[in-house]
Amino acid sequence: MALIIIRTIIIFITLLIIMRLMGKRQIGEMQPYELVITLIIADLACIPMDDTSIPLTYGIVAILTTYFLHQVVCLVDLSIPKAKKILSGSPSIVLNKNGIDDTQLKKNNLDVIDLIESLRGAGYFALDDVDYALYESNGSFSALAKSEKPQENNSLPVLVISEGKFDDKNVGLTGKDRQYFLDALRGQGLNELKKILVLTVDGNGKAYVQSKGQKYKVFSLGWEERLW
Repeated sequence: MALIIIRTIIIFITLLIIMRLMGKRQIGEMQPYELVITLIIADLACIPMDDTSIPLTYGIVAILTTYFLHQVVCLVDLSIPKAKKILSGSPSIVLNKNGIDDTQLKKNNLDVIDLIESLRGAGYFALDDVDYALYESNGSFSALAKSEKPQENNSLPVLVISEGKFDDKNVGLTGKDRQYFLDALRGQGLNELKKILVLTVDGNGKAYVQSKGQKYKVFSLGWEERLW
């Protein structure tokens, strides 16, 4: 038991030193290669702690080798712009002044629901509250509010259509039915449901709609009173 405790303490101190040497970003938002290295180091640390038959030096040498590889990759990442793009990727602008960029969403294995959730996490509840939104190469989300402050919204928009499909739960929340929204879309010259990338509606009857490959539209459904 005492041997395991001592080995664990040694590995802990070694890891603490290595993580400090790797820099502050290693304990914040990590680039993909940094996450891989961190996971490898964690696995390497567990082996000599769990199995006392393995010499402790094996684990320490493996951890130090991984740290050396990290330093080499960091040097390449900082010195060669093209290599940086390959190793770390680049930011993806998923929403601009024309609306949602469906191509960038798919490129990052995301959908409209993921984007709306990220916007809410950033403090924006309507798609037209921001001019730009992007996912950084480390996976964090950033949004730039509209230069002209949008009209204050006192009702939470709900997602009615996503990727050409109705969200029946949210349709029910509006107190309307599918046909009502299909008729409203036809009134805007949008006749094909499968081409609708997104349709959101708030309790005041404000609708945000965007067809795939087209600029978004904001229009009023003409509700006489606020529904939620």
